[in-house]
Parts: sequence; C-alpha cells; structure tokens
Amino acid sequence: MKRFLPSLALLGFALGAQAETTVLHCERLLDVAGGEMLQQQQVLIEGQRITAAGAAAAIEQALEGREPDQRVELVTCLPGLMDMHVHLKDQSSRNGYIKRFIRNEADHALLAAHFARVTLEAGFTTVRDMGDTDYETVALRNAITEGIAIGPRIYAAGKSIATTGGHADPTNGYREDLMGDPGPTEGVINSPAEARKAVRYRYKRDVNVIKITATGGVLSLAKSGENPQFTQAELGAVIEAASEYGMAVAAHAHGAEGMKRAVLAGVRSIEHGTYMTPEIMDLMIKRGTFLVPTLLAGQFVSEKSQEEGYYPDVVRPKAAAIGPAINGTFSKAHAAGVPIAFGTDSGVSAHGDNAQEFALMVENGMAALEAIRAATLSAAELLLEEDSLGQIAPGYYADIIAVAGDPLDDVAALQDVRFVMKDGVVYKHLSAPTD
Repeated sequence: MKRFLPSLALLGFALGAQAETTVLHCERLLDVAGGEMLQQQQVLIEGQRITAAGAAAAIEQALEGREPDQRVELVTCLPGLMDMHVHLKDQSSRNGYIKRFIRNEADHALLAAHFARVTLEAGFTTVRDMGDTDYETVALRNAITEGIAIGPRIYAAGKSIATTGGHADPTNGYREDLMGDPGPTEGVINSPAEARKAVRYRYKRDVNVIKITATGGVLSLAKSGENPQFTQAELGAVIEAASEYGMAVAAHAHGAEGMKRAVLAGVRSIEHGTYMTPEIMDLMIKRGTFLVPTLLAGQFVSEKSQEEGYYPDVVRPKAAAIGPAINGTFSKAHAAGVPIAFGTDSGVSAHGDNAQEFALMVENGMAALEAIRAATLSAAELLLEEDSLGQIAPGYYADIIAVAGDPLDDVAALQDVRFVMKDGVVYKHLSAPTD
C-alpha cells in the first residue's frame, strides 16, 4: 500500500511515498554491530527492506544498471532508534489527574495518533507502548501497519495488569462510590486464576506484550512506590499464560522484593528497576532479563515534585525520592553487566524528547556507542527481532535516520534528527544546518 503525508515533493522526492528503490548516500554511517563509524557509504533500499549497504561500487553493482527512483544525500546515518517504554495515549501536565474523568476513548486514540507521529519524527521508528486505557494503541498499531496512520512500529501492551489497589488499578484515588471492584478485564487480579484470565483477555484484544506492575509506582494515587504487589503464584500464572500465547512479560518494578519475584518468575524485562540490589542484578544477568531504565522519567518527576500543585501530595514524596535513585541504580547495573535496553517512559516526560535519555545514560557511565546500541541492537534483542530490526544491513527493515553531527562525539546530536525513514518510506527530511 502506498502511504502519503500531506506534503509536497521535497528535494526531488515525495515525503511519505513508497519508492520502488532508494539509494542513500551517507557521509558517515554508524555500524552499530561493528562499533565503527564508516565513511562515504551508500544504502540500497528496495520496498521495505535494505538490499545492500557499502561503498558506492557495491551499490551500483547491486543495481545492475538500473537508476533508483530516488537518491538522498545525508550526513550521519544510523539505524532507526527504538524506545522500549512509552505511553502514547497521553502526556503529563499539571491538571493530568482530572483528565481521566473528562476524556473519552476517542480522545485518547487521537492523542495517541498525534504523539505517535511526534515520536516517529524524533527518529524513533519502533516503540513498545507499555500501557494504555482502552486498547487505543492496539488500534493505532493496526492503522499504522495498514498505512492509514503515521507513526512508529508499535508493540502494544494494552491495559496493564495490577492487583487491587496496585499501581495500575484504574480506580486508585476515586471516591468509594466510583471505585467499584475492577477485575481481570479491567486489569486487576487477585489470584492465579484471575491472572490467567487477564492475560487471555489481552490475547483476545490482540496485544503484543503483557505489562504488569510488580511493585508500587510513582504517579499512582497510592502511598507506597515500592511495595511488592503480586504473589509468586500470581506472577507464575501470568508468565505461564503469556508464554502459552507467545507473549513476553514486562514488569514495572521499583522495590527490590517485587522486582526479585518478577525476575524469578521469568519476566522478559524490568522497567525502571530503581531499588535493584546486587542479588537481583546477578539474577538478571544469569536469566538474560533486560533492564529498561527510564532515566528521563526519573529526572522529570524529580523536577516536577518541587513544583507546588503539579502532583497530588501523595505523589510528591515518591517522585522526589525515586527519581534521583534511578541514576545510581542504572550506573551500578551497567557496570555489573545487566542487559540494558533503551526506554524513556515518554508520556511522563514529553513525547518527542525521547533522545534526551541518551545524554542521561552517558552522564551515568555508559559510552555513547553503548547507549545507541541499547536503542538498536539490544532493543531488537528484547523484542526477539534481531534478524530484522536494529541494523543497517541487507535483509533488515529500512528503518534509517540521519543527523548532522557525530553522535559518538556528542550523543546530543540525536536530539536533532534531520531524516527519518521507516519501512523504506521517508517521513522527514530537513536540510542539514549550516554553520
């Protein structure tokens, strides 16, 4: 299906149109697997996939005398970035807590579509949406796949699963007559049987991944941000049911006990990991459990906790304490060798600011190349898509971005993405800034 943006032809080609063949000329190209910044490279794209990458002579040989539909001149090319923890349905604001009483499903769906486009234009061609309200990101995922909406490739969790009063209980903070008693369909379970029903319902709603809240959280209207919230039996039932349906489980976790239970149960990733202990780090290394650190969210909530009235009083002390602690845990986990995949929790912070996470990762001990690998190679591994995502190489999806600077010298260059291609379609192309 051809896809079109409401744009005119720019620099000799049409934004949003599926070309038969495209050749990208890259002054520099980051080989994330080899760890090298290659010079004067070209990439041949045919349809949605990369056919060849290398020196000009190799590309011309692959073309076999054909002239491509379009040629694009770029500065620094690298694989499309991947954010493993976003919430597209909304974005934090001072009056955010009242919005759940005045917004409808359609409002969340339209917001998600808008923020998806913002995210794609920021250079993030694949995301995991880690929890919505009404499965609006499942619908959006399908619309993007069908070519009738614009956004990144989405792996959607739908409504997160919690326990009564837990971090993702949708009625936390309501007055009693509005609370009701939500169950597995609404994402609240209190037994292994209900855990299985919740997973199976999400399978029925066509999610890609299961998200649980293994401990308390920062922004929920509940006192504790770190207490364990699932029994080991409940966690086991979630993992078993998800596995039977071919889905991985991601666990929001701040506190150590709930985090340990989740790792032992077999979750694929720990989201945030604030109070991770050396014991848990060792378990994660042995089991191949990923940490998705969300440093940007930690910084955001810490800053906003100082603003009177931005968060309710029950939230402010949790935001002030947990936000800064994430940085130290990330540094220790990275030094220990815990597998790390890039994730921001965008929606807490502003969508489109996702690349600010790279600078925080570097500030807290990770080399720029390692941070970029976390958003390419490691994210692809987390998704079990190592053979199709995360590299500029033959056979991979043509998810490619370009920046004007060298992100290995200054990772902040990734905050100014000039070119975005996803599935061989160009969605953004700005001229490189001049001195």
